[in-house]
Amino acid sequence: MDLSVRFLGTSASRPTVERNVTSLAVRRGGETFLFDCGEGTQRQMMRYGVSFNVGEIFFTHMHADHILGVTGLVRTMALQGRTDPMTLFGPPKSERLLRQAVTLGSDKQHFPINYVEMTPGEPLVRQGYSIVPFSVDHGGAAALGLAIIELPRLGRFNPDLAREMGIPEGPLWGQIHKGQAVTLPDGRVVHPSELVGPTRSGRKLVFTGDARPSETTIEIAVGADILIHEATFADEEAPLAIETGHSTAREAATVADRARVKRLVLTHISSRYSRDVQELAAEAREVFPGAVVARDGMELVIPFDDADTLEG
Repeated sequence: MDLSVRFLGTSASRPTVERNVTSLAVRRGGETFLFDCGEGTQRQMMRYGVSFNVGEIFFTHMHADHILGVTGLVRTMALQGRTDPMTLFGPPKSERLLRQAVTLGSDKQHFPINYVEMTPGEPLVRQGYSIVPFSVDHGGAAALGLAIIELPRLGRFNPDLAREMGIPEGPLWGQIHKGQAVTLPDGRVVHPSELVGPTRSGRKLVFTGDARPSETTIEIAVGADILIHEATFADEEAPLAIETGHSTAREAATVADRARVKRLVLTHISSRYSRDVQELAAEAREVFPGAVVARDGMELVIPFDDADTLEG
């Protein structure tokens, strides 16, 4: 099952020549959904080959640079004849603003849109994974981070040993792999532990949205395959980061280091660093070597632990 993220916008507050405002496309298997939808997101989707067949958009908070793109995106979908429903998820008390954004300039509802206000800590359970909203500190705004957490996978089945044991290939293999003991025609009982290895972990992706560093983020990000953390400022603007409810690159790296994540990607970059992010990258790498600063269009493929590739 593939899992990847495409950065559609990596700028803070306003677009720049190099960077659009915040949006992240997540693809898992045949599903595509968005985390935030800043102004111009639909153009970024076309530019970077992200399908408009999006069924869900998750908003971390209701600041304009994270929601204004939904107006145009929904209107374009309507012009293309969309009839499938869409669900917009937001933090508590977000429905009114999302409805206003969707209906701006048009009172006609072209396809069904549902609105769901998420509760921090209450997972949205899906087939094989959950999307977990968690509280973050963004200067008093009702703001959430989002984590995609997959269920553990079955251990590896040993087909060569199964053949050596005389177990016919077919339904019995499937039963054993799923943890069921089976009785063979000759009376032997085969237990899963004889042929199936230990359970393997699923993948975890954590996206903070706009946020100060927090214990809540560290707790949910422990062992994550990728932490996508905002890093609006460098050290020189640390007081401004506190004042505006944002993080510095060094602070984001400290979160990643304490959570022992496998990979850190920095986003939501202030316009003052839009062209040259070396200062941000250098400060983050002093704490978390290998940290990278996202750019618009970057795609990351998140493999399983036992896969061979890391980035596409």
